[in-house]
Amino acid sequence: MKILALNGSLRARSSNGAVLRSALALTDAASTVADLAALPHFNPDLDGVDDAPPAPAAALRRAVAEADAVLVVSPEYAHGVPGVLKNALDWLVSSAEFLDKPTAVLTASPSPTGAAYAHEQLRETLRMMSADVLPDACRNLTAIGPKTDPATGTVTDPATLQELRTAMAALRDAQSA
Repeated sequence: MKILALNGSLRARSSNGAVLRSALALTDAASTVADLAALPHFNPDLDGVDDAPPAPAAALRRAVAEADAVLVVSPEYAHGVPGVLKNALDWLVSSAEFLDKPTAVLTASPSPTGAAYAHEQLRETLRMMSADVLPDACRNLTAIGPKTDPATGTVTDPATLQELRTAMAALRDAQSA
């Protein structure tokens, strides 16, 4: 199994990066993290019928197409999806790479409500893109700050690790079904 991970945070020491690393460590699947920072701003004029998309967008589309499953991890900014992640999804929306692709959505925030708005927005956007968004593989992780170790960049909270383990097992099981 090959998992492609999309991280909605560009911060080197983000808690969402810790969630992503910890989730991937809980599976024996091969994994790649897409470089969302390399993508230009989405512009339909750069992606016309007779035009090849910019190289970073083409690489992202290839990576999604070659993956058996996709893991989306994201914080919430101003009750929404971070721009870098929305931009990546915009580059993918007009292509068919997400069609029926098993997809997990993990959102995390220091807030006691987590990243509930971004979580629902991401799930809706991905469903509209025909991804197979797996309810059992989706988690909104609340008050994530003290549940991570900044020194190791990983999740340390046993209950949160169990949530990640359950989500990754659901992603694995859906891909193998």
